Amino acid sequence: MNSITILNSLYTLPLTKSHPNYHSFQPPLLLTTKGGGGGGGGGTKLRVSLGSSNDAVSSNSKDGLFLLQLNKASSNSAMEQLDIERGVCIPFRKYSPQAVRNKVLESRGGVLSLMSRGVEIVWKLGFYWSTLTYDFLVGRDEEVVPYRARQLRNLLCDLGPSFIKAGQVLANRPDIIREDYMNELCILQDDVPSFPNEIAFSIIEEELGQPLEAVFSKISSETIAAASLGQVYRATLRSTGDDVAIKVQRPGIEPLIYRDLLLFRTLASFLNGISIQKLGCNAELIVDEFGEKLLEELDYTLEARNLEDFLENFKNDPTVKIPLVYNQLSGPRVLVMEWIDGIRCTNPKAIKEAGIDLDGFLTIGVSAALRQLLEFGLFHGDPHPGNIFAMRDGRIAYVDFGNVAVLSQQNKQILIDAVVHAVNEDYAEMANDFTRLGFLTPGTDVTPIIPALEAIWQNSAGKGLSDFNFRSVTGKFNQLVYNYPIRIPERFSLVIRSLLTQEGICFTLEPDFKFLEVAYPYVAKRLLTDPNPALRERLIQVLFKDGLFQWKRLENLIVLAKENVAKMSSNPALQVQNMKSQKDLKVERKLDLTDTIKDGARLFLVDEGIRRQLLLALTEDSKLHIEELVDVYRLVEDQIDIPSVAVEVVRDFPTVIRDALLSWSESVLSDR
Repeated sequence: MNSITILNSLYTLPLTKSHPNYHSFQPPLLLTTKGGGGGGGGGTKLRVSLGSSNDAVSSNSKDGLFLLQLNKASSNSAMEQLDIERGVCIPFRKYSPQAVRNKVLESRGGVLSLMSRGVEIVWKLGFYWSTLTYDFLVGRDEEVVPYRARQLRNLLCDLGPSFIKAGQVLANRPDIIREDYMNELCILQDDVPSFPNEIAFSIIEEELGQPLEAVFSKISSETIAAASLGQVYRATLRSTGDDVAIKVQRPGIEPLIYRDLLLFRTLASFLNGISIQKLGCNAELIVDEFGEKLLEELDYTLEARNLEDFLENFKNDPTVKIPLVYNQLSGPRVLVMEWIDGIRCTNPKAIKEAGIDLDGFLTIGVSAALRQLLEFGLFHGDPHPGNIFAMRDGRIAYVDFGNVAVLSQQNKQILIDAVVHAVNEDYAEMANDFTRLGFLTPGTDVTPIIPALEAIWQNSAGKGLSDFNFRSVTGKFNQLVYNYPIRIPERFSLVIRSLLTQEGICFTLEPDFKFLEVAYPYVAKRLLTDPNPALRERLIQVLFKDGLFQWKRLENLIVLAKENVAKMSSNPALQVQNMKSQKDLKVERKLDLTDTIKDGARLFLVDEGIRRQLLLALTEDSKLHIEELVDVYRLVEDQIDIPSVAVEVVRDFPTVIRDALLSWSESVLSDR
């Protein structure tokens, strides 16, 4: 079987992304696998979903190919709903409600352990709930909120790792709990007492298949860090002398996590009615999102692959340091990676005393975060100060890649749409973007939400870049999602947490740092220079408002984009000496608009609508806008190598002429 027909069209798409769990795609598609599928009529079965519709897709593989067939019947499965709204295919899922149930019930003593744990949870949570009910009945519920919030935090710590993780998730879910409780849960610490070295070293030896002394010449006698799921040691490789970090999983943690997840989902089934009314989705879906991420964190082979993906994404970026991973020494319970000798962002005094250029360091940090979110679609989900280091040469380094999130190409495009709609003050479309991203259930009336969005954005944008900060916007947004049936999808709660955390780091290190003064220029450069057709389309939407060309907006975009290039090219981190593969690193010294000019020329000749709009832009208000055109040219003349651009345009001219002729012939035929 070499091809298939889906909806009368032929499509093929190889699975080329290295990450094992997430594969962005745009339907319809044909997925291929590594290796053959074997003979006979058997084959691997795969369940995927179409990201741009509510149609489910089923498939059967034979000879390494998956045959995808549309099923018109919409599934009620929470997991399939997640796949649909994410716009991604997850062919090898570690988590599923049935898999969790089977693993717990099939284990020895599983039923008894489940019942005992269930009684403990119901008793402790029930008692806490009864105190809240009593507070409400006697009319003191508001005055005791700080005390009850602290009580909840302590209760989650007492209930163990699963509940600590759940509390950390709730700290970023204003759609589920009040903001005052969120603030208390934000300080919920993942730190727990370490388990004995003997047990940890035994686990390492089991994974390595050889004694510690054979691999490491030295290993720390104390843990460097201990958390609810594992702990970290520092060691030296015997073979090379390199210092490494060894992450070891807490013994016996996996059965406990599976047991708690089954209980979470069972309890959630009793809350579906409230959840649908409040959030527009059932509570089981929220538990499934949480369970999926938690089980991914438990598998260190996935974290190793996350590291490899980040290394690949930033391989040509001289400002970002990602630790190397030693796959041959790693496994599901042990991860060995390069030791990062930097200064944690929990110690701003040491960073300043090291002579690191703070403004340059924060600039590359914000740019790296935005690249993860808008360019790669793979971003660090937990960039707290302990996971970010300042290297002494000015670079930024990340560690702990157990919690990462993926945005599909579709989600990234919708996010950019939302930015464009905000710039154009199109709040109705902004509300529709929320539906497309999964914040609102399809079919929800967005009319009541539009005025609230308008008030939030105008109030924040009206302050200007100097006073704008994400925390103030998020506070207003939290009130909106708490009062309307809005659910924050788990991946976007990570986006919000990531941005807030990194903004907080910026303010800690440099109280006067303006986050958006770095973020805006980066977005402007992406809009002007990225060859992605979707971004080209968004650029056109930004430059035209109510049918009129926004000359001032174009000038502002160019100024901001030039500012981004200037800041990055003059960054002290780029002056690093003796860096490996220096010749391969990409350092932009000028704003490269070559592709943008080529695409603009192509569109002008090929697209009649664009041509008409641009001609109208030059003759708006019954006058020639030559002065504006000259102003734009003056902004870019020092950035453009005119002869090189001319050569590129001439080289592309035959293709442009062909496309123009095809466009003209199509228009003639359509008129007939």
